[in-house]
Formats: sequence, structure tokens, C-alpha cells
Amino acid sequence: MAAKKILLVEGTDDEHVIKHICGNRGISHLDEVKPHGSVDKLLDSVPVRLKASEDGDIVGVVIDADTDLAARWQSLRDRLIRIGYTNVPHDPSADGTIIDPPAGALLPRVGIWIMPDNKTRGILEDFLRFLVPDGSLLFDHVKASVATIPAGERRFSQLAEPKALIHSWLSWQEEPGKPLGTAITARYLDVGVVQVDELVSWLNRLFFT
Repeated sequence: MAAKKILLVEGTDDEHVIKHICGNRGISHLDEVKPHGSVDKLLDSVPVRLKASEDGDIVGVVIDADTDLAARWQSLRDRLIRIGYTNVPHDPSADGTIIDPPAGALLPRVGIWIMPDNKTRGILEDFLRFLVPDGSLLFDHVKASVATIPAGERRFSQLAEPKALIHSWLSWQEEPGKPLGTAITARYLDVGVVQVDELVSWLNRLFFT
């Protein structure tokens, strides 16, 4: 059976964003970008998928830091060590972590990207904020609108604020309400920024070098 290149992600938004970035930036074929529905399901699936890998498989993981980057990294690190990886760094690499299995171990090469940038807390939509064109007066208006929601009418948590910002931004475009992935193809979000360069570099180093 041919070796596979598999990327595990949290949800369908992550799946479509990654696929559209890959398509727009010319990344070679990945066999599967698999959403899991939640961060907990993704964390639970990581050791199972790694142990089930065939010879030559490569597995990437894209996961949100949420409110605590260090805790999220430790939860992944513990799982990797438990199934036999011996060279897991104490901290994630700023340019995306890549870990080769110990010699003789029946485990795949594994890579981890912690959204938004391996350095700060946040979620997918924090990464997408990097893709909003610099100096956008419309996005300034989005931020001001969200910041001035009347007391008692703010229905989302602080962690979810980036979602409110990005989806408000997309709701005010020429074709309002495009999904996150197709908003990239429509060029409402710019994949030419350095933060996308870094993600693309990690994907290429993990899967194709």
C-alpha cells in the first residue's frame, strides 16, 4: 500500500481553509485533510492515527492554541511520548514542529502546527486576521462595531471574538457571507502574507522534503 500524507484538523472550517490555501499556493497533493468536529476528538484521535500508520506515512496536526498555548502543546507532547516518540521538544517550534520517529519504531513522521502562529494563544480566525488586507478601513469599522456592542447584547465569549470579526468582515463583502475557504479563492482574504508563507513552508517541509 502506498504511503499516505494525512493532515488532521479540528473542524470543517480548518479543512476548507487549508485546502484553499494549498490550492492557491500550489502545494502538492495531500491524500486526506480530515476534520474531527472538536479539539477533544482531535486530541483523542492523534495517538490512534499515529499507531495505525503504515510504513512511510506522514501525519500532520493543525490545532488551535485556544487560551493556553503551553497547555495545548503539553497535551500533544504527552500523547506523543506515551506512544513512543523520544525526541519531542519541550516547546513548539515557532515555524511549525516536525518530529521524526525513533529508529526502528513503527511510527510515522509527525508535524504539529498550533494556530494561529505557534507562538501565541488563539484560534483559526486569529490566523485569518493576518489575511485581512493591511490598512482596511472596512475592517477598522468591523472592529469598532464589535467593540461597541451594547452591554448585555454580546452573546459570544472573548475567545470567540475573532470569529465575530472575520464573519462580520465577510458579511460586508461584494458577495456577503462566503465560507472561509471560498473567501480565500474570492481574494477577500490574502494568502500572500508572511504568516501564510510560514504555514506553507511547514506543510512543504513536513510532507515533501
